[in-house]
Amino acid sequence: MLVAAAVCPCPPLLVPDVAAGAAPELAAARAACTDALGVLAASRPDLLVVVGPAEESGRGPHPEGAGGSFRGFGVDLDVRLGNVSLGNVDLGNVDLGSGASAPHTSGLSASGRALPASLAVAAWLLERTGWSDAPVEGLGVGEPLAAERCIQVGEEIGARAGRVALLVMGDASACRTLKAPGYLDERAAGFDAGVARALGAADVAALKALDAELAQELKVSGRAPWQVLAGAAGDARLGGALLYEDAPYGVGYLVAAWS
Repeated sequence: MLVAAAVCPCPPLLVPDVAAGAAPELAAARAACTDALGVLAASRPDLLVVVGPAEESGRGPHPEGAGGSFRGFGVDLDVRLGNVSLGNVDLGNVDLGSGASAPHTSGLSASGRALPASLAVAAWLLERTGWSDAPVEGLGVGEPLAAERCIQVGEEIGARAGRVALLVMGDASACRTLKAPGYLDERAAGFDAGVARALGAADVAALKALDAELAQELKVSGRAPWQVLAGAAGDARLGGALLYEDAPYGVGYLVAAWS
């Protein structure tokens, strides 16, 4: 069952090397992510599952030790998910968000597929905090994945071990300002505020009810991962705390911890 969760944003700029020492506006977000991962460690999980948005090539399971890179962002930096000496994962037949399913992938080589950017950022966060508290598995989910399927996947993850923790990666709207990637949309601030309230209160029902169509219009990358979290939480009755909320670069970034 789910015993703890951390929700973090996933911009590559969260990694200082990618930001080339800049992006001081993200220092508070990095600190909040560290605090959220501390909640995961304190929960003493048997398994940590990292869930994040992914393009089609990155959807589905990623084993412990899977590699990712920030070379596409002009930085000679590679990361590994969890313990690099391990490489087993079995998240079952997981819908990739495009109508297909991923096969069982137990024993998949760590060099089989590169981590999507969101899971690479998660891997960097775990390395930064020295994660060694439990085995780690990754799951890339597609933005088109229907809410019902997200919730079902979450329920399956929550049943994977006696004590499961989730690290949930994803950004809120990308339409908060005129210079935002999605330009200004007047609906964005209200949508993000609703998500912030839900994450801060560990409001499972509110997360399950998120408007997927509106989220897509607002270029929200976290909708599907948040709904996976809602499915995993189920009736666990966890408490929540919102640790960070801001919109640098016109993109909503949220950090929360559930325990």
